[in-house]
Amino acid sequence: QLAVKSNISLQQKQHLVEDELELSAVRHRPEGLEQLEAQTRFSRKELQILYRGFKNECPSGVVNEETFKDIYSQFFPQGDASTYAHFLFNAFDTDHNGSVSFEDFVMGLSILLRGTVQEKLNWAFNLYDINKDGYITKEEMLDIMKAIYDMMGKCTYPVLKEETPRQHVEVFFQKMDKNKDGVVTIDEFIDCCQNDENIMRSMHLFENVL
Repeated sequence: QLAVKSNISLQQKQHLVEDELELSAVRHRPEGLEQLEAQTRFSRKELQILYRGFKNECPSGVVNEETFKDIYSQFFPQGDASTYAHFLFNAFDTDHNGSVSFEDFVMGLSILLRGTVQEKLNWAFNLYDINKDGYITKEEMLDIMKAIYDMMGKCTYPVLKEETPRQHVEVFFQKMDKNKDGVVTIDEFIDCCQNDENIMRSMHLFENVL
């Protein structure tokens, strides 16, 4: 009987601890669904389904970079997705606090899946602008390209050579950097992407890896 009693009190304690954790995570709960519904292109039902999945993977309500990398690597077992996941995480982490909340996640996803071309290109620019200074350098573009090739794995592109990402970047960068000042601005980026079918296609390749 004592054992049963102590067992019950232990369970109660566990529930209390869980409740405490849940309460401490309240600030990570999504803002009212109405608000997210207004800010994104998802319906209330879709948001509920997304939240359930998000909570399932991340019970605390926020994702840190390591968890993000773990989840992402499952989608690309044939390659090394960690570098690309790092860049992607930083693009989702809009307030740069080292974690991605459900709001961050859904806002990004809404743009990538249902945004206008302009919104998607803005988002892509932010991804390529690794240090977030408002410009893309050739090195930044190369870092992202290499990360995508690493993630896709050698088996996906058996004919790819080591220098392929660099060759792509040389071509892209030359087209984008209209005034030849060594950096690409958001206007140059959007203008070039919208007027060049090949680059636009690459952007869709890039969408497929999200």
